Amino acid sequence: MPKLDLSAIPQVNTTGYPPEYADKVQGRWYRRMAPASGITDFGYSHVTLKPGAWSAQRHWHDGEDEFVVMLAGEAVLIDNDGEHAMLPGDVAAFPKGDGNGHVLVNRSEADCVFIAVGKPSATDCHYPDIDMHLFEGVGFRRKDGSEF
Repeated sequence: MPKLDLSAIPQVNTTGYPPEYADKVQGRWYRRMAPASGITDFGYSHVTLKPGAWSAQRHWHDGEDEFVVMLAGEAVLIDNDGEHAMLPGDVAAFPKGDGNGHVLVNRSEADCVFIAVGKPSATDCHYPDIDMHLFEGVGFRRKDGSEF
């Protein structure tokens, strides 16, 4: 089964974010490709961002490398160094533990599509712009550790 049938893989827009931080990703639709393909060493998703949608809240991981490959449309990569246009064929890499918070935002009038690759981990995830932290083994909490 080397070639995947995208139409056979459910496209969802769920999020585990607390409600006050979930609005930015309402227009993010993704297909989890690894389970459908039998890949177990890393995860990858086919992601569509509707106009105005964000890929996530700006974040970085202690223990997960990530990279994205733009397939169609355009997005703006926002990280610690500013804003960078992402066009079809562009690739961005986010090494684990580097502290460079990142997010893709679709500011265009059309959908943008990319592949996101990572190795989901149980380590912490940091959200520098908002009062949220993903604590290892606990879930989303405020930065002081209190529950939402």
